[in-house]
Amino acid sequence: MAFPNKIEEDQMSIRRKPSPFRLRRERKLGDVLLSNGLITNDQLTEALKDQKTSGGFLGEIIARKGWIRPDVIGAELEQLLKVPYVSLADLKIDGELGRLLGEAYCRSRTVLPFQQENGEVLVAMADPVNLSRLDELRTRLGQPVSPFLAFPFELESAISKVFSAQQKTDLLLAELDTSAEADTDVEDLTSIASDAPIVRIVNSILEGAVQQSASDIHVEPREKSLQVRYRVDGILHEEVQLPRSSLPAILSRLKIMSGMNIAERRRPQDGRFELRGQNGMIIDMRVSSIASVWGEKIVMRLLPRESAVVSIEKLGFLEDQERSLISLMKRPHGVILVTGPTGSGKSTTMFACLQMIDAATTNVSTIEDPVEYRMPGVNQIPVNSRIGVTFASGLRTLLRQDPDVIMVGEIRDAETAEIAIQAALTGHLVLSTLHTNDAPSSLIRLQNMGVEPYLVGSAIAGVLGQRLVRKVCPNCAKEVPIGAEIGRQLGIDESTPVPVVAGCSVCNNRGYSGRSAVGEVFEMTDELRDMVLQQPSSNQLMALARSQGMKTMKESAMEKLQAGQTTPDEVMRVLFTDA
Repeated sequence: MAFPNKIEEDQMSIRRKPSPFRLRRERKLGDVLLSNGLITNDQLTEALKDQKTSGGFLGEIIARKGWIRPDVIGAELEQLLKVPYVSLADLKIDGELGRLLGEAYCRSRTVLPFQQENGEVLVAMADPVNLSRLDELRTRLGQPVSPFLAFPFELESAISKVFSAQQKTDLLLAELDTSAEADTDVEDLTSIASDAPIVRIVNSILEGAVQQSASDIHVEPREKSLQVRYRVDGILHEEVQLPRSSLPAILSRLKIMSGMNIAERRRPQDGRFELRGQNGMIIDMRVSSIASVWGEKIVMRLLPRESAVVSIEKLGFLEDQERSLISLMKRPHGVILVTGPTGSGKSTTMFACLQMIDAATTNVSTIEDPVEYRMPGVNQIPVNSRIGVTFASGLRTLLRQDPDVIMVGEIRDAETAEIAIQAALTGHLVLSTLHTNDAPSSLIRLQNMGVEPYLVGSAIAGVLGQRLVRKVCPNCAKEVPIGAEIGRQLGIDESTPVPVVAGCSVCNNRGYSGRSAVGEVFEMTDELRDMVLQQPSSNQLMALARSQGMKTMKESAMEKLQAGQTTPDEVMRVLFTDA
C-alpha cells in the first residue's frame, strides 16, 4: 500500500545543535533516504525527474508525494545540514513575531519567526544556512536569531495562518465605524464603503481566498453576524466572522467593485471585477447577489485568467482509463462526453483532452460559459445570451468556420444536442459535458432530449463519468484498520488498513490537500451500439459495459482508498451517498 511510513506520534521537541552551518556534501538526501530504506529506486528517479522539471527541494517533492512524512525527511535533513528541523504543523506559533516582519517579507524570504526563547527569536527558514538572510533578520527583529529548517510548503501554510483573513479583520475592526444601518442612503453607503478599514477588510478576504486557492467566496448574513466562507477542494470552510453591523459597508464595497447598484437590495444582481493575485496573476471575479431573510448574500467565483491546463496524466485517472481517453482523442470524428455534477472537474478534463490536439495544424474552437481556461492557439468564444450567442447558435456558427475539433461547454437542450450529433456525423470531433450520475446514463439523457437512438449510437464515441475526491494530507494522515461497519458498507475486510486524517497547519486543519479524479470510461462498441437501438435502461447499458471491462467510478475510488490516497469518509461522501 503506497502510504507514508508510520512514525512515532510524539511531537518532535525543538532542540539546538552547537555545530556551525555546514552541508555534508559527501552524502545527498536522496542517497540517505534510499540507503535507509525510506524510498525505492523508482521513487527517487521519479522525484529527481520532477525536480529537474519544476525545480524545488527534493525533500519537499518527496513529502508532497506522500511517500515519507515531512518530519521523517526533516530528521534526515537535520543530520545532513547540522541545523535543527522544526515541524510547524502542530506548533503553537507566536503570531506577533511574524507581524513584526510583515506578510510580504515573510512570504518573499520564506521565513517565519515562531517563538522567543532565552532572549532569542526562533525562526523557521527554507534556507537556514543563508548567512546574509540571518543578518537581515537580526537587524529587522532587533534581537539574536536562532535558525530552524522547515519545508517551504509548511512555511507557506503557517504564514497564511498567521496572516489569515480573520487575523487581519480582527485588527481592522477596531478602526471601523459600524454605525451604518441597512437603510442608510446611497451617498452615505458609498462614503462608508470607501473608508480605509473597509477597503482593507475586503482586500484581506479576497487575498485569503487567493492564497488558499479557493474556487468561491460566500459572504453570508446571519442573525447576529456576517459569515465569510471559502470553498476549497469542493468543500466550504468558515474563514471569517464579522459583526453584523459591518454588513452594509462590506456589501456596498463589494457591489461598488462589481459594478452593481448599491441602492438595489431586493432584486438579484450580477457583476464582475478583476483581482490581481501573487506574481501578477489576474483573476476574474464573477459576483452574484441575492436577498435572504437576514440580508443580501454575495457569492464570488474566482477564475484565474491564466490557469495552467494540466495534462491527462496529472488528473489522477487509473492507467487503463488514461489510455482509453487518449485513444478516444485520436479519433477523427465522434462525440466525446464528460459527465458529472457541478464541480466535478469536467471542464478541467476537457481542456486536458484538448491539450493533446496539435492546435498548430488543427482548427480547434470552443463555445463556453464562461471562458475559464485560456489556451494558446484555440479559438474560444464566450456565451452571451444578451446578444443571442448561446451554445446552440455559437455551435451552429462554428460549423461554418471550417472546424476540426469543437468543444461545447455544456449540452443543455435538444437543439444543442442535435447540432453536436450532426457535427460528429459530418466528420468533426466534438467534446461536451452533461449532468448525469454515471457515464451510461448520458445516452439515455440524449434520447430523452429527443435525439433518435440510431443517431446516439452512431455519433457517440465514448463517455467519461467522473467525480473528485480529496487527497489526504501527507503530513497528518495515519493508517488504521477500516473497522467492521464501514468495511461492510464499502465491501472490504474490516482489517484493511486505510488512511484517516487529523488536520494540521500544513492543510489548514482540514486533513486533505488537493483533489484527484475518479472516473469510468464508457467506450462505444458494436454490442453497445446495438443495445442503444433497443432503448435500454441505464442499468442494462452499465451491465454490458462492465462485462466488456469498464471499471466504474466506485471501483476506481476503492482502488484509491486502498492505495492510501483518500479516506473512507471521502469515498462515501462522493460516491456512496445512497448506501
